Amino acid sequence: MSERSGYIISDQYATHFLTFTIVGWVDLFSRKECRDIIIDAFEYCQQNKGLSLHAYVIMESHVHLIASASAKSSGLSDIVRDLKKHTSKKLLSWILNSGKESRKE
Repeated sequence: MSERSGYIISDQYATHFLTFTIVGWVDLFSRKECRDIIIDAFEYCQQNKGLSLHAYVIMESHVHLIASASAKSSGLSDIVRDLKKHTSKKLLSWILNSGKESRKE
């Protein structure tokens, strides 16, 4: 059996304070294109996944959220999983293909 690390959301429909960080605390969100990627992902999750986003702040290397899931959604854990998976793929694609990021490693 594998051990889980990190916070486990026990009440899927309560309001939670969440923080997402960039690996190595790289200041990726100092770029407008990267901020736009995460804002687009927030909007998608609000419209299609049941995310209730009460407040957020995008810092240079991390994001803070106050969020909950609507009662009709599959829960906050599933929304966060999908949000992070989609956003990480988009950010990685931007890093590799934009020609604007010098720290590709």
